Amino acid sequence: MPDLSFCSPLKNRTAMAKLPIIIAPDPRLKITATPVDRVDSSVRKFMDDLLDTMYAAPGIGLAAPQVGVAKRILVIDLAQKDSPVAPLQIVNPKLIWASEELESHEEGCLSLPDQYADIKRSKSARIRYLDQQNIDRELEATGMLSACLQHEMDHLDGRLFVDHLSRLKRNMILRKLSKLDHSDGNAGHRKMSTF
Repeated sequence: MPDLSFCSPLKNRTAMAKLPIIIAPDPRLKITATPVDRVDSSVRKFMDDLLDTMYAAPGIGLAAPQVGVAKRILVIDLAQKDSPVAPLQIVNPKLIWASEELESHEEGCLSLPDQYADIKRSKSARIRYLDQQNIDRELEATGMLSACLQHEMDHLDGRLFVDHLSRLKRNMILRKLSKLDHSDGNAGHRKMSTF
């Protein structure tokens, strides 16, 4: 299991809403998210809520579909334990290049609690996206950041890291999760929302 002890609530900031995280095999995790028209104050507030939810979980990445919002939004923070937080807030990411060279990382997911597997992804990747100020940006990433970006972008297309595993391994993990109580994130609301 990866060390996530560095994930803590944002320092020097009033806590925002902690959103319920959807747990697999909930069908909402298989929906393809739609683009955001414009990054405005409501999108920025939602991204802050996503970050607070991710830090509280704790995790290093979270995509909007994981909290029931079918929009192309994700957040990531790979800051180390004693470093200041360094969140990335990404809207409408598009993969514009990925290396042919692959690298394996142990992945987990807040929507698949306590499940981990080595997943091969492009060692480097470049994306184009909108930032929290609605400005077009490009980001080239390698190593763990590249893997995390690809993992979170998969969520926007209705894919989970277990979809990269053999059918047997994937089904074992999903069967195990379907037997757990998910009343915090899966009860009461079965539709994806938008804002």
